[in-house]
Parts: sequence; C-alpha cells; structure tokens
Amino acid sequence: MNFFQRLGRSIMLPVAVLPVAAILSGISYWITSAAGANVVSTFLGAAGGALLDNMPLLFAVGVSIGMANKTDGTSALAGLVSWLSITTLLSPANVQGLMGIATVEDVNPAFGKVQNVFVGIIAGLIGAWCYNKFKDTKLPDALSFFSGKRSVAIVTAGLSLVVAVILLFVWPVVYGGLVWFGEWISTLGPFGAGLYGFFNRLLIPTGLHHALNSVFWFDVAGINDLTNFLNGSNGDGVYGVTGQYMAGFFPVMMFGLPGAALAMYMTAKTTRKKVTYGIMLSAAVASFFVGVTEPLEFSFMFVAPWLYLVHAVFTGISVGIAALLPTRLGFGFSGGFIDMVLQWMNPLAQNPWILLLMGVAWFFIYFFTFYFLIKRFNLKTPGREDEIDTQDADNIETSLTGYHGTAEKFITALGGKDNIIDVDNCATRLRMEIGDTSKVDEHALKRAGAAGTIKTGGHSVQVVYGLNVQFVKDAMDDLISGRTARIEAAEAAGDLPGRGAAEQGFAAGVGTVLGVPNVAASAMAAGAALDARERTSPSLTLRQPVAGRVLALAEVPDPMFAQGTMGPGVAIDPSGDTIIAPAAATVASVFPTGHAIGLVLEDGTELLIHIGIDTVGLKGDGFETLVNTGDKVEAGTPLIRFDADKIRAAGLSAITPVIVLNDENATVAFS
Repeated sequence: MNFFQRLGRSIMLPVAVLPVAAILSGISYWITSAAGANVVSTFLGAAGGALLDNMPLLFAVGVSIGMANKTDGTSALAGLVSWLSITTLLSPANVQGLMGIATVEDVNPAFGKVQNVFVGIIAGLIGAWCYNKFKDTKLPDALSFFSGKRSVAIVTAGLSLVVAVILLFVWPVVYGGLVWFGEWISTLGPFGAGLYGFFNRLLIPTGLHHALNSVFWFDVAGINDLTNFLNGSNGDGVYGVTGQYMAGFFPVMMFGLPGAALAMYMTAKTTRKKVTYGIMLSAAVASFFVGVTEPLEFSFMFVAPWLYLVHAVFTGISVGIAALLPTRLGFGFSGGFIDMVLQWMNPLAQNPWILLLMGVAWFFIYFFTFYFLIKRFNLKTPGREDEIDTQDADNIETSLTGYHGTAEKFITALGGKDNIIDVDNCATRLRMEIGDTSKVDEHALKRAGAAGTIKTGGHSVQVVYGLNVQFVKDAMDDLISGRTARIEAAEAAGDLPGRGAAEQGFAAGVGTVLGVPNVAASAMAAGAALDARERTSPSLTLRQPVAGRVLALAEVPDPMFAQGTMGPGVAIDPSGDTIIAPAAATVASVFPTGHAIGLVLEDGTELLIHIGIDTVGLKGDGFETLVNTGDKVEAGTPLIRFDADKIRAAGLSAITPVIVLNDENATVAFS
C-alpha cells in the first residue's frame, strides 16, 4: 500500500503543471471568442498545448523524481532516458523491422499509442528504481568516471531495453485490456460516468484515485477526456461528448461540499462553533475556488464513514446527471471556480450554466442531508467530538513557532520521533510509516492543525494538513534529525540545513551535513581549532564586501538576523553588484542558489555573507557565483555577482547581512 501511496503522490508532480496549461488555453479561448483568432490567442494556445501534448513525458520525469529515495535531478534524467529508450524501440517503424512485418500499416495499432501516460509511469518507475539501486555504485578505478550517479542513466538504458522487449509482446494485450475497460464504461453512457465518479471518491483515502483518473482523463484507454477538452478545437475532442467525465465534479466541489461544511458548522456544539467555523470556512473556500476537497472530506471521512459513502454516491449521481444532460465542461486542475471561469469559453464547453443550476440544487441537498444524518445518528463531525482527557496539543510545551511549532506538536502526537520511521508528503497530506500506530493521538493531531488522520493499514499513517503541508514536512525533518534552535533559525533563512555547536565550527556542521569537500572542511576545522585567546581582538576590521550604506544588524528586516540569532555582525544596503572577499580566506561553502557564501578567515573566523532577505526563493535567478568551495581568495577577490534590482522587483529586501558564526562576542567594522 505504501508503494501505491508514493506513486499517487508522484503522479501529482506532473499533474501540477496542468493549471498552467489550463490558464494558457483558457485565456486563448477567451481572446478567440472576443476578437477572433489572432497572434496572441495562437501563441497562448500553442504554449498550453506544449504541456498537454507532452503529458506522458512529464509523467515519466515526475514519477521518477517522486519515487526516488531522494529528490535528485539524476533520477529525472533516468526517467527521461527510460522513456526515450522504450518509446523509440516500440515505435511502429521499429516494430515493423523487429517483427519482420511487410508495411507499417500492418503493425498492431497498439504501438501507435505507445507514447501514453501508462508507459510514461513505467519509465518513471524504472528510472527511480535504477537511481535508488545504483546511485552509490563504485566501479574499479579504470571505470571510476562512470561510478555513482553517472552509472544510473547507463543502467536505466540497459534495463529499459529489456522492458521494451517484454512490452513488445505484452503491450498489445495490456492496451487491448485498457481499451476494453474504457470502451465498456463508455458504452454505459451516463451510468458509466456515474460509476466513475462514485469510485473516484471512494479511492480518495488511499490516493489510488489518481490511477483511476488516468484511464478516463488521459490517453490510456483512448478516452483522454481532460487533454482533449483542454486542446479544444485543436485536438480530438468531440462537442457534446468530451468533458462528460469531468463536468459533474463542478457542482459537488463548488456547491455540494460547501453545503456540507455549513451543515457541520450548524450542528457543532455551541462551545466549539468558533473553532469549527474557521476549519469549515477555509476548507469550503479551497473546495469552491480551487477544487481542493481533501481538507473538507478528511474532516468527516473517518469520524462518519457512512456520511462519506453518501458523499461518494452523490458525486457519482452528479457526474452521471451531468453526462446525461446537454452540458460539458473540463478542468486543468480540479472542478473549482477558477477552472470553470477559464474553460467557460472553451469551444468544447456545452451549456456550462447548467452546472451552476445543478450546483445550487446540490448545495441544498448536501446541506439538508448532512444536517439530518448528523443530528439523527449523532455523528461526531467537527465540533461534535466527545470531551476527551488526552492532553490538548495546544498545551504541548514548545519553544518553537510557525511550522516548526506545528511539527513539534505533530511529532509528539505521533508518539515521538523514535516512533516515526519515514515522513513524506503529497499535495495536502503527510504520508508516514509509524512504528507503533497505537501511539498516534488523533485528537492531539487535530488540535495541532490536522484536518484529519487515516491509518491505511500496517504502519502507514496519513495526516491531512492542507496546501502548506510541504513546510510542515520539512520542519518535521529538521526536528527528527535533532537540529538545535540555532540551526533551525539558519535553515528558516534558507541557508544552513545543519551546523554543529559553535566550538565545532563550520567543519562539523556544514562539512558533515552538507558534504562540503574535504579541502574546505579541513580549512574550517583548522580555523575552529584555534584558541580564541590567540586572536588579536574580538573586533574584526574587514574590507567592505559590497558598496552601499552600512546598517546596524538590528535594521535588517528579518528577526533571525536582527536579533543576533545567527550571530553578531553588520549589514549593507547595497548599491554595487559584486560581493568581494572582505579578507584573505578559504571559501567554506557556496550555496547552490548563489544567494549566500561562507568563508573561513585566516584567523579561523567563520563568516557568512547573505545577499538579501528570503532570496533563497529566487532559486538562483539574478545570482552568479564566481568561486568554488575550497578556493583560497585574497581581500578584494570577486565572489558573487548579483542583480539588486531583480531582488527588489521580486518584492524582497536586498539588505545584505555579514555575520560572524563562531564568536558571539565579535564585532565587525569596515575599513
């Protein structure tokens, strides 16, 4: 089950690009409708099609990244290699030669559809497996160039050749089965669409609904409902047909589930209404505008499973009725208001106003049904929980704030960090392997901010949090790895994932955790070993690393720097564009995004120069590193070139702190 959960999470990576394609295509349709086809509409439509037409390739890369034990571009490359190897070998022209077939026209039509999402997922799994298995492979010295990660793509290509030979015989059978399944559902008409909608919701708890969606939304069984709809008149969509497997979701997501949220709020205990209001409002807004329904669904899925079954039935009925009526509409991400507006003018959109009327009806159906069932059977929906004696997660002692505070509460509620085997996340939930699931306190998790908890069997536990779940997951990784508050403060700035105690210096922390090359680690260790008494003065006089106005550290618009959490120092509001070495030093670390650099001066002082605030989010855009880790530099040596205007244009501060990391009593002055 854990494998399929990870696969579902991985599939979300390529699916996440669909909103971009939807926006581009939607704007193109609006422009065409208002002003006719023109350069702008053609350009935007082609841009959206560039993503839609290559979805199988995106699945190969996305699944390879998601299924890898560690996020790494090497796994993405492996997925691409596997995709190219399999699809090229199984192209109709090559199959003709391999099978000795007289003409290409006589080749099984299955091979004309080999470039599909199904094969893309297989290629992604091959790439991820090869990465996990061979990324640390050490070859003999004569072949050492191909050791480690360089071996992954080579092995992937070899394994893909084997899989291609197998698929040469298996794919026609698999393809025939998938087509039969899709055609069988399609022969059921609106009833088949309703069955699909019903099972789509039932599979939400396991995350396997993504696999079901791929059959109907993408070109796995020849239906390709989503891609054909977004391609509009430029694709293979049929007016009045395409969109039938998506249209019925709009009334439920935009109106039905918000009606259920109102019912749960109205039936909440008086003392819990305020808390319930906040939970239900945010979940309903996400469902209406974006079509993200999991926070709302998980709020009652397990405390009132029969209520969730009613919801699944209602969804199936809605999808079936929409397929029966003369209304069609599709989406790029989910059935929310934003997608409805974007696709309203799509040439394949048929009477989308009917969906609004259906939505109003479903709002009242959901509201009255949920209200009646909750009251009649005393269901323990949010705000109606029994009073419990367990410790309130809000009272769990923590000195941390923000996501780290939430993460600490989650870890405690999960039985402590020793009880957590593995932590991962998808779009809205944490996916974990827990040693003893009986130690999981679901009440404490909910009070700490979870929308719901699911134990899927064995050691698997999922905690639904919302769209910011990635930040909670990262914070949990911080705490589980045993980093101190000072290290957490550094990581929150996006700079230092880990660092040892001050007396251990950069060598123990950055050298060990980040894997700084030995030359730099040695330099740092040597510097850290110097006795502070041997230094001439705790006051450092340095060459100003960049032109600009010098500021006190307290003026930095970030409390971690301003309060001296990172260490003492000064800051510069830069007018120049190049960071230079303030003294002779060894480059201890150059951060991948180029926004910061660590130096070890000749007297052992560890210096951090951080260009701008929160600039890690720019992902290297506007930064050019001019030196490498381990380089020895003299005062005045250019280190980093940056674009301060680009930083400010992104709404960020360009103020650059210069921090001493290993001497809390030091002072810094510029000559």
